[in-house]
Amino acid sequence: MVKQKTIKSEITLTGVGLHTGKEVQMTFKPAPINNGFTFVRVDLEGSPVIEADANYVVNTQRGTNLEKLGVKIQTSEHVLAAFVGCDVDNVIIELNESEPPIMDGSSKYFVEAIEQVGVVEQEADRNYYVVKEVISFVDENTGSEIIVMPADEYQVTTMVDFGTKVLGTQNATLKNIHDFKTEIASARTFSFLHELETLLDNGLIKGGDLNNAIVYVDKEISPSTMENLKKAFGKEQISVKENGILDNLTLHYPNEAARHKLLDVIGDLALIGIRIKGKVIANKPGHFVNTQFAKKMSKIIKIEQKNHVPVYDLHKQPLMDIHQIMNLLPHRPPFLLVDRILEMSDNHVVGLKNVTMNEDFFVGHFPGAPVMPGVLIVEAMAQTGGILILSSVPDPENYLTYFMKIDNVKFKHKVLPGDTLVFKCDLISPIRRGICHMQANAYANGKLVAEAELMAQIAKKQ
Repeated sequence: MVKQKTIKSEITLTGVGLHTGKEVQMTFKPAPINNGFTFVRVDLEGSPVIEADANYVVNTQRGTNLEKLGVKIQTSEHVLAAFVGCDVDNVIIELNESEPPIMDGSSKYFVEAIEQVGVVEQEADRNYYVVKEVISFVDENTGSEIIVMPADEYQVTTMVDFGTKVLGTQNATLKNIHDFKTEIASARTFSFLHELETLLDNGLIKGGDLNNAIVYVDKEISPSTMENLKKAFGKEQISVKENGILDNLTLHYPNEAARHKLLDVIGDLALIGIRIKGKVIANKPGHFVNTQFAKKMSKIIKIEQKNHVPVYDLHKQPLMDIHQIMNLLPHRPPFLLVDRILEMSDNHVVGLKNVTMNEDFFVGHFPGAPVMPGVLIVEAMAQTGGILILSSVPDPENYLTYFMKIDNVKFKHKVLPGDTLVFKCDLISPIRRGICHMQANAYANGKLVAEAELMAQIAKKQ
């Protein structure tokens, strides 16, 4: 398992916000396990916290903008991309304005700051969402589409087509996130001249200059537009070079625009809140489609986590067969409700029962429409947990297991003849004085069918 990571110490960067034009101070601070990425507005009363969560996205005009309880964070994507690209999981990002500094329009300076203080492992395993099937989102208005498919590692490919002579079709691929620093981090944000005019007219990019945004000239510049650009950027002269880029900015890569779009995808998908094991392919990505996809992924993951169905090889040699189980448990058919133990550790156990039409309880429990009684599912989970607690003593044959308490029992789906029930019991607290407190779940047909908190105690036979 890969451990979660945070930065070793805090570090501060200063600059201006791209759209606000305000001086801003941003400090990265180490964060505890499972914190994720959190923004803190230290300039506001109470220093409100805004988690990097796709569900807080309220606007994607020229950046990914978050808002929680009226508190805003603008243009979050370049900072978040840097943390993902540096393999960091938990960071607190303090800001004294709503927008991180734009720096040079890339993630380069954020990556350098992270590397300057270093990264440290934490005492918790990193959580991953393993993509098992293709998931997609399409923006019908623009034709933009993002899909994710199964893959062993997180990979991203972006395909962009701007339909202009100065900047046509470009592709970029990141096969390994560890290559982010060298391949993607320094790719700068960009704009077309016609967009730039609109942004200036709407009072945006107040912090822009010719060093933090590539401007592709896709139309003839009128004398009045030239004067406006000189004034906006504080330049005495502005020219268009042969490559169609405003002023004398030199591209870092021939496909820098596609690489920056890839950077944006990584930053926006950080809002899912969990690392992805899968290959992302984004066709004509933008902040709207990116964040809508992130919201969809977040919803899917939360549903799966809530109804998490572990996958086990049911054909594998079991840890215990029925004979070994009977050596531990005093139960016998028809009241022995566990057929196999698939795995077991100090704090969990997994058991299995094949539900057949020959079960004695089907004779009297809805014989015309047989359904396994819920109380027997709970009993089966308890027997599975009993094997865990009995395995904690050297002479289990001299002990019996007794129920003490059952809480929070829920039955979610029917269990029918032919189903295979899998029981997973996890300790809620360590076994003490022969008392076992555990969370028990029962699964069948790829669904959670029942759950309960169980407490039992073993006692020596009299």
